[in-house]
Amino acid sequence: MSHCARIVLHEKSITADIEYYDLSLPPEDLLELNPNGTSPTLIERDLVLYDARIIMEYLDERFPHPPLHQMDPVSRANTRMIIKRIDQDWYQLLDEILHSGEKKSARAKKMLRESLIAATPIFGSRPYFMSDEFALIDCVMAPLLWRLPTIGIDLSSLGDEINAYARRLFVRKAFKASLSDVEKDMAELPK
Repeated sequence: MSHCARIVLHEKSITADIEYYDLSLPPEDLLELNPNGTSPTLIERDLVLYDARIIMEYLDERFPHPPLHQMDPVSRANTRMIIKRIDQDWYQLLDEILHSGEKKSARAKKMLRESLIAATPIFGSRPYFMSDEFALIDCVMAPLLWRLPTIGIDLSSLGDEINAYARRLFVRKAFKASLSDVEKDMAELPK
């Protein structure tokens, strides 16, 4: 998801030209570099990357300050596994809600809501997702939580811990700067 990568760009104050396009009609020049036409696509000199998670890690390594990944290999591997689980469990349900029929979508919405609520202790145990510092996992979580109101899940109904965590993410300067015009209309930024 391109929103995650844009958060990383802004957290690290990386100057970049961000171009939005209709995913059903990717520009021809993009298709020459990225035959899938997927978003996001990072183009830097001779390097072309087109997977959001790879782009996020590349940006964190290429621009090491502030670090969004722990330095030790075990912590980095654990972070990758958590992000993979978030993608497989929560983002897959979000995708199902957005692109399935009404019955399947309703079931996925119920599952997503219940799964997030079941993870409440994680959201409440530390300021950020399983961490005292803002990290790549938070860059992954922020767009998911931001989109919940658009699918009929009120953040406040998920409990104080999740709501407080989401607020900590949404008030960050980088998060606000990362929002596209369409994303700005999805919810109201906390003051």
